[in-house]
Parts: sequence; C-alpha cells; structure tokens
Amino acid sequence: MSMGTLLAVVLLFAGVVILFKAVRMVPQGYEWTVEAFGKYTHTMTPGLHFLIPIYQGVGRKINMMEQVLEVPSQDVITKDNAVVKVDGIVFFQVLDAAKAAYEVAQLEIATLNLVMTNIRTSIGSMDLDESLSKRDEINAKVLVAVDQATHPWGIKVNRIELKDIQPPRDLIESMARQMKAEREKRANILEAEGFRQSAILKAEGEKQSTILEAEGNREAAFREAEARERLAMAEAKATEVVSNAIASGNVQAINYFVAQKYIEAFKALAEAPNQKFVMMPMESAGVIGSLAGIGELAKEALNQQPGRAVAPAPRTGG
Repeated sequence: MSMGTLLAVVLLFAGVVILFKAVRMVPQGYEWTVEAFGKYTHTMTPGLHFLIPIYQGVGRKINMMEQVLEVPSQDVITKDNAVVKVDGIVFFQVLDAAKAAYEVAQLEIATLNLVMTNIRTSIGSMDLDESLSKRDEINAKVLVAVDQATHPWGIKVNRIELKDIQPPRDLIESMARQMKAEREKRANILEAEGFRQSAILKAEGEKQSTILEAEGNREAAFREAEARERLAMAEAKATEVVSNAIASGNVQAINYFVAQKYIEAFKALAEAPNQKFVMMPMESAGVIGSLAGIGELAKEALNQQPGRAVAPAPRTGG
C-alpha cells in the first residue's frame, strides 16, 4: 500500500469520526448539556443537533422523565423514645438539566439522604401514636422541606410516600391487646345498651297495656253503672205504678208486689251454692193467683190509655 492510499484511508476514518462527533441525536425524555473546552454553553433538547468537532462536546446526559427513588428502611426514634423502622418512596423530576448536572454531585444520592434526614426529623417530633395515625401529615411535611431544599438543584419533588412504619414487636403485641380490650369494652357497652333499650320498651309496653286495661275497666264500669241506673229507674217506675195502684185500693197490685218478692226469694234459694234440692212448703196456687193479679194490673193499665179497651179476664178459682 502506498503512502497516498494510507493517507486517504486515515483521512476517511478521521472524517467519519468527525461526522459522528458533529452530528448528535438526543432521544425523547432526555436533555444533553454542551461544553466548549469543558465549559457549559447550552443544552440540547430532544432531536437532531450539530456540534463543532473538537471545540464542542457533550457534557452530561440528563433524564428529564419522572423518576422513582426507594428510601431504604431506617430506625427512627419517636418523641416518646419508641424505635420504629420506616421506609418510603420518592417521585421527582428534573426541570433544569444544567442545574441538575452542575449544581450538585450525585443528584440521586443527595436527594435520598435529604429525604431520610427529614423523615427522621418529622417522626422524631411526634409520639408513636401520632406517627402511626398521621402518615399523611408526615408525608406533606417532608415533601415541603425536601422540595424547598432541592429547588436550587433544578428538580421538582412531586410526591413522598411512607410505605411502612413498623414499631417493635413488643409494642405491636401490646397494641393488639389494647385494641382487643377496647373492642370488648365497646361490645359490652353495646350489649348493656341493648338490654337497657329492651327493658325500656318492655316497661313502656306494660305501661300502655295497663293504661288500656284501666280504660277498658273504666268503660265497663261506666256501662255497668249505666245499666244499673236504667234498671233502677225501671224498678222505680214499676214501684211507682204499683204504689199508685195500691193507693187506689187495687188488691191485684198487692198480689203483684208479694208475688215478685216471693219469686226473688225463691230464685235466690235455687241459685245458692251446693244446693241440690229445693223444698217448697207453701202452695203453688198462691203464686199462680199472684201471677193472675199481675195480668189484671197490665190490663187495667191498658184500659187507662185513651182509645183502648180490654175485656175483663175470667177469674180462676183460688
């Protein structure tokens, strides 16, 4: 191979290398910084770019997509001296490639250490119960602190989430016993409340039943008294009629009165308890005669009405 051929090959190879150095294609989701003799000049966005070989070169290739950092588990002491294990996750995104490339060394490690420090600070200012129940408050507090601290680095911290807060095993067992006792207490309270409500409803029912029964007895007594009153009025009227008849010298009225008392006495004797036999020492004819007298009274009462006349009844032998 002659010197001319060798020189041509070398020049061709150098031209290819220079071409590759001069033409650069930045992929989507990334930004590359450009340095001139080691000094930052500008940033290349996604797409095709041309550089001056030897004079310009690519400095840093920065990922502009949202990234995730795993926060490793660490021991944290709470305000009441309880040791808990805490881990989490961080979502951040680079907004300024130049600042992320030149304002901080090892961006991810710096961000991670900053998050871990603020988690210890936030949980250390709370009791164990607060740290377990106020996870959202801890996330918000750490997010604000870390976002402010990382702003000069050209990144934006979008979310910080605590994945797990694990207290010591003995505390977990103690909390489990406490929760069990609390649930049993609430169950006993609910059961007692149920018994109390049942007793109240039962007493209310008995009260209503007593009231209704008393009202029923009152109504029955009122009806019974009204019936007795009407019966007494009827008896009084009958007695008045008989008295008027007696006063006028009617013998049949006297027979009616005697027969009525006789029948009432006989009825009382017949309805006496354990009474199997009833002996009648007096004649039946007297009773029949008295009944005949009642009939005569009724006929006379009808004859006294205007427009009515009743024929005299035949007399029976006594």
